[in-house]
Formats: sequence, C-alpha cells, structure tokens
Amino acid sequence: MTNKSTISKYPMPFTRIELAILSVVDGRLVVLLGKRAQEPHAGKWALPGGVLRIDLDADLEAAAQRVSNERLGVTLPYLRQLAAVGSAGRDSRAPWALSVAYRALIPIDAIDPKAGKRLNEIRWVSADEASEDTQLAFDHSALIRSAIEATRSDIDRLELPYGFLPERFTLGELQSCCEAILGQRLDKSSFRRRIDERQLLKSIPGEMRTGAFRPAQLYQPNNS
Repeated sequence: MTNKSTISKYPMPFTRIELAILSVVDGRLVVLLGKRAQEPHAGKWALPGGVLRIDLDADLEAAAQRVSNERLGVTLPYLRQLAAVGSAGRDSRAPWALSVAYRALIPIDAIDPKAGKRLNEIRWVSADEASEDTQLAFDHSALIRSAIEATRSDIDRLELPYGFLPERFTLGELQSCCEAILGQRLDKSSFRRRIDERQLLKSIPGEMRTGAFRPAQLYQPNNS
C-alpha cells in the first residue's frame, strides 16, 4: 500500500522520455527530430519525447513505446536505454526534472514516422551536425552526442548492423554500412580479419553477388 506521508515528504521529479532514433541515409548517420508545437521551446527542433505517465506506463520501455506511438505513430524496434539525466531548473514546468533517454538504430525503411501529438513537423538530419547544434531544445544536442558515441562503440565492438543489410550480403556491403555509421573509412584488411577472428559470418557456398566488378562471395550472420 502506498504511504501518502512518504509521497508528500519526497515529491517525485517531473519525468520525461526522450527518443534518439538513428538511421543511415545517403551514406551518413542521421537522427530524427521533431519541431515542438508547445512551450517550453515551442518552434524549436528536439528529440521526440513525452512525459512519463504512471497511469499508462507499466515500465520505462512501455513509456518509450507509448511516446513513440503518440509522437510518431510507430513502434520502435531495437530500442535500448541510453541515459538518465536530471537537474533542478532543467525544465521550466517543474522545479526538478528528469529525462530517461532511449536510442534505436533503425533502417530508414523499417518505420514510416509521421508528426503526431505536440509535434508540428519531423525530419531526418545529420546526426553529427545535430550533436553540435546549440539551437536544439533542452540539452538534446548532448543526448544525440551520447547516442552517436554509444552506437559507434557498438560497431567498434563488432556488434554489426545486420538490420541494414539484405539477408545475404557481401563483405564490401557490410563494411560500407559500418563506415556510414562510424562516419569514417575502415581498413579493409583489418576489418575482415577481425570479423574472421570472431567467426561472426559464414559464407554461403556457391552464392556470389555479380555486377560491374568481379563476383563477390555472399555471407550471412553465423547465428542465422
């Protein structure tokens, strides 16, 4: 049973969910932003987000999915908690505010987001540029920077972005995808050696990708 005296003695912070949704467009990492329809920061671009509702949300991930459905009309695959940030004066609507941020790296054609509740417009923008944009609402440029760093660390650890590739792919296609996410070129020999050492892929006997250049062997994840 809830102890009402405890609630009054220790008031809860104003709590929001923020969504850093990343993808790859034209060979570069992008992030989805929404233009806020209401104060605070009305008219500014920000990560899609919303208030935690204890009457609607069974847990934090349920809150993130509800916010995504309300703001963007989509359910998010590959959702991972990024960070929790909070301080006094962080949000003008409350004396103390907390944000729990989630990140997702999603193929651009896996979702079809639309501007929903409290957003006038949405758009994909360069993630690196957004991470340095001081005009974004709240501290969202810093959250985007954290999402980029965490996602690129995944790729550095060879947590490979198979969702961005066809069911069967060449090593060149995999490397190009990783380079787009990392924002830098990779040494071909080193990249392939690390994949081979970890036994992450298996070749598909007799299957090759043909085109303008010499045929290339097709692969799939070793756990498929």
